[in-house]
Amino acid sequence: MPGLRKTQFSHPMKVFISLVLFSFVTAISLQAQDLDSIKFKVTAATEWSNLFKRTDGWFGGDGIYSIPLNGKESSPPKAKKTLFIFSDSMIGKVTNGKMDPNAVMIHNAAAVLDGNEPDPNKISFSWKKASEKPESIFEPKTRLTNTGDYYWLGDGFVNQELDNAIFIFGYRIKSTGGGAFGFAEVGNTLIKIKASEALPFQNYEQKDTPFYLNQDGETGSFGAGIYVNTKQAGEANADGYIYVYGTFGKTKKLLVARVLPKDFENYNKWTYWDGTNWQADIKKSAAVSEQVSNELSVSQLPDGRYALVFQQSGIGRHICMQLGKTPYGPFGKVIKLWDTSEAIELKSFFTYNAKAHPGLSKKGELLISYNVNSFDFLKDLQTHPNLYRPRFIKVKFE
Repeated sequence: MPGLRKTQFSHPMKVFISLVLFSFVTAISLQAQDLDSIKFKVTAATEWSNLFKRTDGWFGGDGIYSIPLNGKESSPPKAKKTLFIFSDSMIGKVTNGKMDPNAVMIHNAAAVLDGNEPDPNKISFSWKKASEKPESIFEPKTRLTNTGDYYWLGDGFVNQELDNAIFIFGYRIKSTGGGAFGFAEVGNTLIKIKASEALPFQNYEQKDTPFYLNQDGETGSFGAGIYVNTKQAGEANADGYIYVYGTFGKTKKLLVARVLPKDFENYNKWTYWDGTNWQADIKKSAAVSEQVSNELSVSQLPDGRYALVFQQSGIGRHICMQLGKTPYGPFGKVIKLWDTSEAIELKSFFTYNAKAHPGLSKKGELLISYNVNSFDFLKDLQTHPNLYRPRFIKVKFE
């Protein structure tokens, strides 16, 4: 009889537990398949925004990418040190709310943060100096470089399969005239820094790449974002590839390339998503989204979906996200996360280039930055010397 009672009660219990587990797994699976909705709350990450509000040395810049120096890209943060890279940067002093007349702009700079918290005592900024005058860290000197070219920086990462070297995309830029947009990209390069090199990186390699596109009167470039989908980087469901994202054309189409970490410098090993397959012809790259920004990010959420974060149409008030089944799509509808109106203090201000920083994000959150600039830059900088810096928000997923 005891055996009979055990049989009578254990079987239904097993069935019940199995049904509960099945329902739970099914719910998670269905949620992961939903590309059009997700529950979240957004708040301003004031402590991170204030980290870059400075009055001495580096006090402004656009473009901010974060590179965990131990290669651990996923959240929650595991990196002990994080490298920040910036494009055009202001170097000098701000006194009593006024910019010092000796302040200068250089084309790129960097900083290192010790730890994972926005502690102003643990971040140090760096640039090169010549006769005590600030200079850019990275200067183009490749075979295709022309006189007057300079670098803006794309995304970067630590390649753990190539001696932990840092790889950063460098866009070769030339001036085309006055005004807020008097410039043009003319080439794409890859910068390589040995793990043993310290800031301000006196020694580094650089070479031209085939990742700059100029087709039918429209241009584009790869390097807008990098997703390191490897176990070494801490990614769940890792397939072992490095995904590199590019933007193309006036409608800001999003293109995707991928390569194994060990083959990162071998451009013949790269493949491009054509909408159906991965193939070797960059010109057959298909758009997986559009109206994205020139700087963006893709990262995996805890439920297995992938979050594409960007500023809608490149310049605008809305930080947006699209959910994907894979790092290359398909992506769902555009989900608006945040309106940046609060940062637009004057009519001439604009916001742009939102992206996530998973390596600095808490569990269940995404830390997202966006940049602020002005159409009347030199004039507005006189009265708002700290306008030109990144701002941050936190997206907490429910």
